[in-house]
Amino acid sequence: MEQSVSGSLSWTCPSCGRRVPRRVSECRCGFRQADGAADAPFTAAPSEPAPAPKPSGSSHLTLTAIVVIVAAGIAGVFLFRQAPPVSEPAERPSPIAQAPPPVANAPITAGAPDDSAPATTAAPTFAVPEPVPAAAAASLEDVVSRILPAVASITAGQSRGTGFFIRPDQVLTNAHVVQGQSSVALQVGSRTYNARVVSVSQGSDLALLHVAGADPNQPVLTMGSAASARVGQEVIAVGSALGVLSNTVTRGIVSALRQVGGITLIQTDAAINPGNSGGPLVDRTGAVIGVNSLAVAAQAGQGLAFAVAIDHATDLLNGQISTGSATPLTALTRAINGASEADMARAKGEQSYAQVLEWADRNGAQLDAYWEKYAPSCVATARRSGDRPWFAVFEANGVTINATSSLDCQSWLDTLQSNAAPIRAAVESAGEAARKQGVYPGVLRDLRRKHRMNWSGWDR
Repeated sequence: MEQSVSGSLSWTCPSCGRRVPRRVSECRCGFRQADGAADAPFTAAPSEPAPAPKPSGSSHLTLTAIVVIVAAGIAGVFLFRQAPPVSEPAERPSPIAQAPPPVANAPITAGAPDDSAPATTAAPTFAVPEPVPAAAAASLEDVVSRILPAVASITAGQSRGTGFFIRPDQVLTNAHVVQGQSSVALQVGSRTYNARVVSVSQGSDLALLHVAGADPNQPVLTMGSAASARVGQEVIAVGSALGVLSNTVTRGIVSALRQVGGITLIQTDAAINPGNSGGPLVDRTGAVIGVNSLAVAAQAGQGLAFAVAIDHATDLLNGQISTGSATPLTALTRAINGASEADMARAKGEQSYAQVLEWADRNGAQLDAYWEKYAPSCVATARRSGDRPWFAVFEANGVTINATSSLDCQSWLDTLQSNAAPIRAAVESAGEAARKQGVYPGVLRDLRRKHRMNWSGWDR
């Protein structure tokens, strides 16, 4: 069936069936009407397909453009796949904290990266910081200036010496400086303190003092260790030379480390004069490695001075008191040229006194049990003034009997007194003999403490 279309409005393309305005002679599919055909009426396309028109010049152009566009797209995809992504680096750098191992024969330059340098495609590297150099040793003057405020001159009866603060209220010195004294006087700069002798270790020749009314801001010295001392290293000794020249400083080296009688001694050529005893021997950092104790007489040797290793002071602070029969001085004297007659007499007296105390300790243990068994029933009051409760019988009216007890308490007290009397007599006699032989009072006290035989009456 034919379909008429107004010739004044449009015409129907016999190739694709589109309606084309009459003023346009060519359809978009490429079909072109013959000249003048647009003005003539036409019919719709028949049911059988018309043969495809031959492409005109413009259709060739369109096909060529499509081919070019497709080829360009393929090339772009290929190039896009080959190019590295811009947003992600090819290799992520390791954290700075994990420094890469050094490359052989490649110098490593420390310092900040140069922002002006051109970028490269090489893997990024990080500047390795130079090792931090060890702190430069303080000058001798600086070390000494830190030490002096912590060093004190000591007056102990007729004795003069030196000590140094290890805590604001504690001073360390030699035992022979405070020998026989329970309290001493300290001079620190322009200030004077009283100090109590709280602990003495005769075997290591060290003593600990407690300062009354100490300044909480008092400078103190750091305790090092003789284990770190090396032969040849520089050391500084500070003390009150001759007992009157306070804050005297001498310098030397560690000459040797010696074990004498179980005590470690630091041998030095730093001058240690009378009055220097008890002062600190410090290294170049200002740490105390020894306590100046003694010097060999000039006729015996030049530049021979000794300090007790500070490590023995740690034992003293922990309550480990050495009560050996030989002091560092006597042990060293024997090591050098044998003991003198006075040293031998002193050692013999100390040994004899220790034997008597051992006997008194054994017998005193029996009286301890006798007291503990009956004292709860028989004793009304007791004046205890020593290590053992039955020492009260040594005091006048030291024990008051319980009159209401059912026991014969007077007989018990008489038995206790008769057995305690020989112990008292033996200890007093041995103590007097030891003092005549030159045994130091501090040594006697330490031995009595060791055997639980301390009583205030022994020193009356």
